[in-house]
Amino acid sequence: MYAVVYRWRIRPELEDTFERAWHLGTLAIRRDLGGEGSCLHRSGPGEYFAYAYWRTRVEYERNRAARMPYEDPIARELYTKALEGGELEVVLTGDVVDDLLLRV
Repeated sequence: MYAVVYRWRIRPELEDTFERAWHLGTLAIRRDLGGEGSCLHRSGPGEYFAYAYWRTRVEYERNRAARMPYEDPIARELYTKALEGGELEVVLTGDVVDDLLLRV
């Protein structure tokens, strides 16, 4: 398993829009690209981070290079609209060594 930590700056008035877009986009990434899921956190006004799981580094890098080509134009439009500064930041990546998160 491979993990990626992301960070975003979001226009404060569009936090709800971003959260909806992230949710829809993450479902589409699971469905269309084989992502293993993600968890979103708000760290402050307009500041978010998430970690996502992929089966392999190769699978993640292939989809990242292709700009996450999932099939949900509404999610992509809402996501792009909400971003401040235009891009997400990939903070860390690495192989999962041990995972004690509880899944509900």
